[in-house]
Amino acid sequence: MEVQKQVRKSKKKKILLITIISILFLLVAVSVYFFQFNPTGYRMSVPYRSSFEKISYNVYSNKNYSKDTETVNKIIESAKDRVRAFWGELQCEDNTVIIICDDDKLISKLGGDKNTATIFFPTKTNYISVSDEYFNIDILAHEITHAELHTRLSAKALQNIPTWFDEGIALQNDYREQYSETQWIAQTDNGKNIVAVEDMDTPSEFYAGTVEDRRFRYLNAKHEVSEWLNIHHKQGFLTFLDELNSGENFHTVYER
Repeated sequence: MEVQKQVRKSKKKKILLITIISILFLLVAVSVYFFQFNPTGYRMSVPYRSSFEKISYNVYSNKNYSKDTETVNKIIESAKDRVRAFWGELQCEDNTVIIICDDDKLISKLGGDKNTATIFFPTKTNYISVSDEYFNIDILAHEITHAELHTRLSAKALQNIPTWFDEGIALQNDYREQYSETQWIAQTDNGKNIVAVEDMDTPSEFYAGTVEDRRFRYLNAKHEVSEWLNIHHKQGFLTFLDELNSGENFHTVYER
């Protein structure tokens, strides 16, 4: 009887050990996949990767990047100044990492050549990835505006804003001619042929179709938000964000 008890205990210990090892192996595998093959994880790990180097506060580039550090920092600061003028101040600088890259393989791992990913764990952090092709003041200002909006909104409020509003705000600091009011008038026949905002609520709706389709939605989103801002002004906009953070419904507050 005593021998049988010892055998059962031994089997339980082996099973427990195998279970622990399996769980540890799974955790390691998931971590490797997340930080090496998932764009979100890859961006989060950029500050610790040997293929990237820090060139200024919260700014990283791949090693041997083609532009010199002074030029890069001047362009970034010019973009920040534009965004700062729009908001009145920048709150996102401490929790926003900007990654500049001209290596195609690394850009693929980052998961985007001109976009912003906002991560909420372990703390809210914005990761802006911009390839050399799109490294200019307009696109940087666009992405930094995303980062500033995301910084000022709670996780719940950010989750509930429609895509057209997120992009429409970012486009207020994007002065490219393709998104100008002149283009909106020409392409919509002065508002007769527009995209309804309810058809641009989600990422799957907003980013669907061809490049031309997406650009037309960007154009409409910029005009819609610009018109709204002209009515509500900066203080009304900031109050609107406070109301969203307090839990009010986006459409209810937007349509007041």
